[in-house]
Amino acid sequence: RVHGGKTKEKKRKQKKRKENKRKEKKTKEKKRKIKKQKMHSSTPLIPPPNFGQVEHGLYRSGHPSEMNYPFLEKLKLNTVIDLAPEDPDQKLKDFLEDAGVKYHHLQIFEPSPWKPNWEDMVQQALEIVLDASRYPILVMCNRGRHRTGTVIGCLRKLERWSMVSILEEYRRFAEDKSRVANEQFIELFDTDLVHIPSNHPKWL
Repeated sequence: RVHGGKTKEKKRKQKKRKENKRKEKKTKEKKRKIKKQKMHSSTPLIPPPNFGQVEHGLYRSGHPSEMNYPFLEKLKLNTVIDLAPEDPDQKLKDFLEDAGVKYHHLQIFEPSPWKPNWEDMVQQALEIVLDASRYPILVMCNRGRHRTGTVIGCLRKLERWSMVSILEEYRRFAEDKSRVANEQFIELFDTDLVHIPSNHPKWL
């Protein structure tokens, strides 16, 4: 009986220790959340370079750095399309993964937009952009100028913008770095190659 009593007491103590550990874990998690909320409430919201809103729920920018993460969190992104040829840094990958953002790396290489790679990648990017279930979406590349500008320019053709307006927008984001080859690619891009799904965004 004494032995049985000791066993019960031992089990009771083990159970209590487990409960205490669970409570400690919950308390730590709660403190971590509060700390994160305080940090974000006091952190200035800084958008990534060359950031802009294309349409409702659709954004464009250059590659973000850590100081831009609080701003991106506010957008509640569902999808990121990265057009840069290089792999993103691990911190960005971790941030997107933790935020539950689906990351699509559609590498558009230099030197010429006349290579088939450009047409294929632009087409793939547009097919993602035209799927309303993937919103909100951020389209980005290194500086948010040429690759992003080319994809957005081709999207504007689908929206039936005039070429004057399309090129004005491209040049505004490219600043003094606009490229004639990119502008020609936009102008000659065949929008019939792009499949428009039934669940396309309402603004199209």
